[in-house]
Amino acid sequence: MMNTALTRFRPLIPAGGVGSRLWPLSRAHAPKFLLDLTDSGNSLLRDTYDRLAPLSNGSVMVVTGASHANAVTQQLPELRGTDMVLEPSPKDSAAAIGLACAIIHAREPEAIIGSFAADHVISPVEEFQKVVSEAVITAATGKVVTIGITPTEPSTAFGYIRATKSLNIDEAPHALAVDSFVEKPDADTAAAYLASGEYTWNAGMFVAPAALMLEHLEANEPELYAGIMEIATAWDTPSREEVMERVWPTLPKTAIDYAVAEPAAAAGDVAMVPGSFSWDDVGDFDAVARLNQEKSGEPMTILGDKTKVLNHGCSGIIVSQTQRTISVIGMDDIVVVDTDDALLVAPRSKAQQVKDAVAEVKARGLDNLL
Repeated sequence: MMNTALTRFRPLIPAGGVGSRLWPLSRAHAPKFLLDLTDSGNSLLRDTYDRLAPLSNGSVMVVTGASHANAVTQQLPELRGTDMVLEPSPKDSAAAIGLACAIIHAREPEAIIGSFAADHVISPVEEFQKVVSEAVITAATGKVVTIGITPTEPSTAFGYIRATKSLNIDEAPHALAVDSFVEKPDADTAAAYLASGEYTWNAGMFVAPAALMLEHLEANEPELYAGIMEIATAWDTPSREEVMERVWPTLPKTAIDYAVAEPAAAAGDVAMVPGSFSWDDVGDFDAVARLNQEKSGEPMTILGDKTKVLNHGCSGIIVSQTQRTISVIGMDDIVVVDTDDALLVAPRSKAQQVKDAVAEVKARGLDNLL
């Protein structure tokens, strides 16, 4: 028999961010979450929605920028208009997730929300859904629940979660009490975390009663809380647009970790369920190449028109989006991204430094390339 908590589960997908390390493929008008980076035929957003919809009878909310409304609607034709929240401007994760949470709570005061980024690659889906179900059942006991990812390396790119004590929840046997959240560490500290076995990566996945999320938001960010509650109260009324246009620009920018997760952990209100699935935030072209190589077993990943690529003994990744023919000869671990107005060539080992190229594009005022 289904645990009654699962019938109250209402997932939301914050679909924002440009993914600057994936430039020039990812742009403001075509951000990372709208792209197919795994050659699966689906965008990252489509895959995220498909993972969550079966857990909630198709009731999934998407929060995205107003400029992406048409693209999101095309990719998710089944998404109801009442389940799309359009941000007039970027405000960071606390405003986006907080508003969606407040709207859901106004409609269903007993709802349990789950926030899952639109641009992560996760498999197998069945294992992910099992973990999320445990998180929902744990949240129903009055917890903000995060899903911790088992570290595969001493990464300095992620925050970490320390959790060691079982909560002894019958239908969520893996749920642990969270001791603390830790900011992105230096290399030595990350290595110590990995060796201890007591830390997981913080992937930014949160499951909690909507009321509890709002309670912590009110306590820690009262100005933000007041603003999103005013918008949420007007959301399903004719005054939605007027209130949104007036209040949204006044909301403070902050991340959900600072606004809710960290203070909630200090109050003893946070739990963690370990994620027993493979997870990648696809942060750069090195990650895109690795994911595709793991799937195909081929040393060279080609995204786009494969007939336009002539590969002679090279490995790495090539993205072909133009009518040009690309010929590569005798190089290992390369990145070549060819678009109509920009070309990127780099070694995979320097994939993180694509952000530096983006910074220079901005500094030169070439906004049409962003």
